Amino acid sequence: MGKNLINIALFGLGRIGQMHAENLINHPEFNLKYVFDIDQKLSNKLSKKYGCINIKSPNIAFKDKDIKSIFIATSTKTHLKFIEEGVKNKKVIFCEKPLDLDLKKINQSKKKLAKLNPKIQIGFNRRYDPAHNSLKEHLIKNKIGKLEKIIITSRDPSPPPLSYLKVSGGIFKDMMIHDFDLARYYTDSDEFVSVFATGEYFSDKKYKNANDLELATVVMKTKKGIQCIITNSRHCSFGYDQRIELFGNKGMIISDNQRDLETAIYSKNSTHNKSTFKNFFIERYSDAYKIQLNDLARLCKKNVKPLASFEDGRMSLILAETANKSLKSKKLEKVKF
Repeated sequence: MGKNLINIALFGLGRIGQMHAENLINHPEFNLKYVFDIDQKLSNKLSKKYGCINIKSPNIAFKDKDIKSIFIATSTKTHLKFIEEGVKNKKVIFCEKPLDLDLKKINQSKKKLAKLNPKIQIGFNRRYDPAHNSLKEHLIKNKIGKLEKIIITSRDPSPPPLSYLKVSGGIFKDMMIHDFDLARYYTDSDEFVSVFATGEYFSDKKYKNANDLELATVVMKTKKGIQCIITNSRHCSFGYDQRIELFGNKGMIISDNQRDLETAIYSKNSTHNKSTFKNFFIERYSDAYKIQLNDLARLCKKNVKPLASFEDGRMSLILAETANKSLKSKKLEKVKF
């Protein structure tokens, strides 16, 4: 083991936690020392697979002075508790989104953390996606002039189970929160000041049972007048639909869907017949999940501010709550920071 490796503890070994474990193991700057999951049978099994130590309590990692960073991929309701405990113990924190489903709790946590000089990165991995990130670079280089409109399309290939929908916080906090964050990333310091939201469910009663939406659309405007339209769907018959369009006074740039094979077949029966889109978020954003670890390494070693911070997590939840408010009022709602 190299001398300069960053010792890290991973909490949460669900599907996304296991992906993070693989990425941490394969990253040249990290040493995955501990794993923890409430399901100790699973945690013990995976610790052997990953060649690390299974711990029965997160406190072991918090108190271990050799641990530089805590990686939180547990259920949403545990995030703030683990963040606060980690920061108290001078750990660098990586936390999956969302911070919490309750804005009041996030605001209380922000006050507690302010006194402790926290080092926190939030898992808004789409900022790190090479295609989505290149749009930001083109904006900075003035390739499309003054930004005027953002259009974000995000449609999942199939809905999650009802058990997940019931605890997810709803489509705005669970799914569209990524798009709120990306929109803020592109507008930079020009914050959104108004939100109008609408939604519907058509084919499946389970959304109604979970008090959630099957489809949702949000229209937002920034202080300087940039318009943003976000469309989400919990299902999509043709695959995982992920597109971003930035329109400016000198042109347009698009981050389009990606495919497993960028080939097209031409025959007498069909032309330009392409392969299907990458299956779902882990496959589509596989590079982004790996690249965001470079930011975590820089935060650990050089205290370089990450692309996605605690405040970015808080601001996106504010937009999600404003969207929920608009959905109920059926009116344009002002964003209250």
